[in-house]
Amino acid sequence: FRPTVRRASTQYLQRIERATAAIGHTPTMRDSLRHMALFAETMLDKLLAVSGRHAFAPLSFSAGRQQLYAAAAAGQGGLIVTAHVGCLELCRTLAEQRAGLTLNILVHTRHAARFNHLLQRLDASRDVNLMEVTEVGPATAVLLAEKVAAGEYVAIAGDRIPVFASRSITVDFLDCPAPFPSGPWVLAALLKCPVWLLGCIHEGSGYAVHFEQLAERVVLPRGKRDAAIAEYAARYASALTGLL
Repeated sequence: FRPTVRRASTQYLQRIERATAAIGHTPTMRDSLRHMALFAETMLDKLLAVSGRHAFAPLSFSAGRQQLYAAAAAGQGGLIVTAHVGCLELCRTLAEQRAGLTLNILVHTRHAARFNHLLQRLDASRDVNLMEVTEVGPATAVLLAEKVAAGEYVAIAGDRIPVFASRSITVDFLDCPAPFPSGPWVLAALLKCPVWLLGCIHEGSGYAVHFEQLAERVVLPRGKRDAAIAEYAARYASALTGLL
């Protein structure tokens, strides 16, 4: 019943329809209500996933999963860029069930401290490492580089400002200019490793888990750094649009 929430939902659905035609008609209040209900259902799924009580069915996977698993089996670490859509907690729990795939998840809980505290209380995981970060300094960067060199994976959200550092880059998203953090791409360049997109989106009565390699390695040339960051951010935004 909050007007602000209704307007935000309507605006988002209108942009989705203009960019992807996924809804198939001009969004209505009924679509907005479904949007909010799905959000609530996803929150419940997050709680079930971290407490080990999710049925994990039905789940579908993109072809990129085997490519990522093969890289992990060969001892190649990497950076996984995620987004605040769907239920990524399912992916955390699935990672625990996959021998040889170690996740180190960078989290920034300032804006969702109460919900994240609840997740932590319910979390039965032991193999997934959560690392609270406000910024990534030299010591943290060295630690992450060591983990990637050891064949582990670092996961970071690519759609929240700030993830670390304060700079952002504006690229097209849903046919509108939108700011994205520069931090993930700066970190990827420091780690000198492959970068993957991971999403876990509602599909029918279950979820579709999407893996996609965005770059074999991120290179930020001197003098063209901002342009290179914009290119990688635009690639991420385009891939993210394909998930919605």
